[in-house]
Amino acid sequence: MRLLGSMHGVEFADYAALHAFSIERPADFWRAMWTFGDIRGHMGERVVVDLDRMPGARFFPDAQLNFTENVLRLRDDTPALIFNGEGQRRRTVSHAQLFSQVCRFAAALRRAGIQPGDRIAGYMPNMPETIVAALGAAAIGAVWTSCSPDFGVQGVLDRFGQTAPRVLVTVDAYFYGGKTHPVLPRVAEVLKSLPSVERTIIVPYVSAAPAIESTPHGLMWDEFIGEDTPNDFEFTPLPFNHPLYILYSSGTTGVPKCIVHGAGGTLIQHLKEHQLHSDIQPRDRVFYFTTCGWMMWNWLVTALASEATLLLYDGAPFHPDGNALFDFADDTGMTLFGTSAKFIDSLTKAGLSPIDSHRLESVRTLTSTGSPLAPESFEFVYRHIKHDVHLASISGGTDIVGCFVLGNPIGPVWKGEIQARGLGMAVEVFDEQGRSVVGQKGELVCTKPFPSMPLGFWNDPNGSKYHAAYFEKYPGVWHHGDYVELTPRGGVIIYGRSDAVLNPGGVRIGTAEIYRQVEQIEDIVESLVIAQQWEHDERIVLFVRLRDGAALTPELEGRIRSRIRTNTTPRHVPARIAAVTEIPRTRSGKIVELAVRDVVHGREVKNREALANPDALEQFRNRVELRS
Repeated sequence: MRLLGSMHGVEFADYAALHAFSIERPADFWRAMWTFGDIRGHMGERVVVDLDRMPGARFFPDAQLNFTENVLRLRDDTPALIFNGEGQRRRTVSHAQLFSQVCRFAAALRRAGIQPGDRIAGYMPNMPETIVAALGAAAIGAVWTSCSPDFGVQGVLDRFGQTAPRVLVTVDAYFYGGKTHPVLPRVAEVLKSLPSVERTIIVPYVSAAPAIESTPHGLMWDEFIGEDTPNDFEFTPLPFNHPLYILYSSGTTGVPKCIVHGAGGTLIQHLKEHQLHSDIQPRDRVFYFTTCGWMMWNWLVTALASEATLLLYDGAPFHPDGNALFDFADDTGMTLFGTSAKFIDSLTKAGLSPIDSHRLESVRTLTSTGSPLAPESFEFVYRHIKHDVHLASISGGTDIVGCFVLGNPIGPVWKGEIQARGLGMAVEVFDEQGRSVVGQKGELVCTKPFPSMPLGFWNDPNGSKYHAAYFEKYPGVWHHGDYVELTPRGGVIIYGRSDAVLNPGGVRIGTAEIYRQVEQIEDIVESLVIAQQWEHDERIVLFVRLRDGAALTPELEGRIRSRIRTNTTPRHVPARIAAVTEIPRTRSGKIVELAVRDVVHGREVKNREALANPDALEQFRNRVELRS
């Protein structure tokens, strides 16, 4: 805070004062962030133009930079990437090796005729070659887009079929849950309907010499990139808003939206979130449990720009048991442990206590995202993982490839609350009349532009889809779709997605309010709640997945209802409770209330391919319990 303040002759008494400065003087704040983050490139005179237009504002309109040049700051023999995959696939890539491989891949793309703006797609695990390919694409101005190899053929086509990549990078197979999963047969099917692909680059992962004869346009990784690092490689200087990534919405309500993010906005937003909100320092070792189909992978990659080492894990987090990621933390000297609320809850249910089995001496920060972190999970982290860790629940999304609300390393952690609104992010909570409120539930909005707003959606030339997604409800204000509360001390509580909010008798109830109560009951592993249309109103229906050996008896139903009534209100108590054996989720682990709601009401689920376990939906169809 002192450094940022000294740049403009002001002093900040606390985080709130710094946040106010970042909102009230955005040009000064983002200029200071460019300098503080040591961004390599030409900043230009103007920081932001058309600040009163949202969308429409432009940050650093005169700037020139290259994302990859900013990320590959080190060229020495210290580790840049430490990779651990199932089957003991451990590898270390130094900064010098990473630089060489990125330059080789980028040069190979140039030889193949790839131009700035062309798309390069990855159908890849979270492994070193994925990062090499993404940074190699960005080095020459190509646009990287990816999804994880567990996506089925239609799921891949729903994404890459819209963005038409010229090059596809993939693997022969991958490991998950102790099993080997072939990829190349699916690649062959995908390519039948993806005529834009001119080259398919195969990374050998499970086999040292996979059979690629039946893979159209197939070429092995080493053959494509060659052996020699080009001595005269030059990074292409590009405008601040040159496209860097295309990310995809979950696609649970239709074909996924293709969200285009710019290089400069992504870089400066991540530098801010890493260095100011997550305390990432040079030589730190940063981990996030993620796949290449989730924006947290893109977030992780940029940590190289803070001269950190990236820790990559690919596989099941509970294989062979719940110690896998904590073993990785101790083995590598992990400083930031990034995970999900679901993982922390799973540790609780499994009765694990890493504080008793692992040192975790190096871990300073533990971040959690993907869904709201329950108050009891805060307690679990401090009691059973580490006493003196900065626990930062964070939330934002694919839409902004970053966070609206996240951690504050110099502030207290309050149980059940996200610590702070992000610097430079004019986050407020609007009530149903569009008024800004504190201490009340409402809609999370952002009232001023910020650099990592999407450049737009792919194949949306007039911007109508982009406008409808975020600016239709409140013109000129970003409406994010989270149902939240801003607390008087500046924290944020998230109650769930707005489109999944329950509304029995006209009272709005966030789904997370019910999950926080139900999932503390020992016999319940996880749950899902929806509103069922009933007698010209709505009633709450709760589905629970029980631990092995447990049954949904009248006594257990009574305990569930009693706990909800005691700790919330009678309005929160479900009218019906039903047991299921599996909860449907997206491939990034988020439960899908809307898809279940459609099944219960006999409506078609538009995009089952977006789900990791679409067959689970059948358990919710024609339930006897919901007919009366």
